[in-house]
Amino acid sequence: MLDFINSSLFLIRKRGKMIKNYALKHGWFYYYRLREDKVKAINGNFSSLRSFLENVGINCPNEYFNKGPRSSSLTFKIKGLKLHCLQGHEINALAREALKLANSRDAHTAIELFLLKNDDKTMAVEVPLWLETNEIAFFNELFKSKDPLTGHIDILRLENDKIWIWDYKPNSQQEIYASTQTFFYAYMLSKRTNIDLDNFRCGYFDSNYAYVFNPAKASIVKDNSLVNFI
Repeated sequence: MLDFINSSLFLIRKRGKMIKNYALKHGWFYYYRLREDKVKAINGNFSSLRSFLENVGINCPNEYFNKGPRSSSLTFKIKGLKLHCLQGHEINALAREALKLANSRDAHTAIELFLLKNDDKTMAVEVPLWLETNEIAFFNELFKSKDPLTGHIDILRLENDKIWIWDYKPNSQQEIYASTQTFFYAYMLSKRTNIDLDNFRCGYFDSNYAYVFNPAKASIVKDNSLVNFI
């Protein structure tokens, strides 16, 4: 039986679609949700992603999330990330449709749920992730901590044979470190699934703009040495 304090599971059926919901107490409650039918359809080179998504709601190391650095709080930039600003991406249109049904206080959740229920490419939302201290060079220097890095992906999609990590930012044009945040989501998910980083793409968006990049192009310079992330 699951401990509600750390993780609870409940199901929603909507027009034959099964959405699994896990309430994870990570400082406060995060609701990790996945479309079971879409996740079960993942196969081939991404089968480890399917396994991760199916099991992380129960096997997540919840204690990691109650201390240590969060990806959403990082305030440094990563070299090599070439941002492309797009207008008219389908995720912008989906966000606009979702916001018609939302009030200003729950726009974030409304967009996540709308995509999960209505978008054929969205597999999961609020996906929990973590990075162990031995999984990246210069961990302590980068994150100023000896505790694992953690985070939650807003929206996880499969698009054009790539795993897309999306973060909703209401004022995307004003973001400074959103690319760093989403890069580390990709890096963490790559480590958790053993899927090469080149199979991922990252982006953040609002109802008008989307900013996208390839995380495999990233690198850092530390002590005059170039350190690649792949």
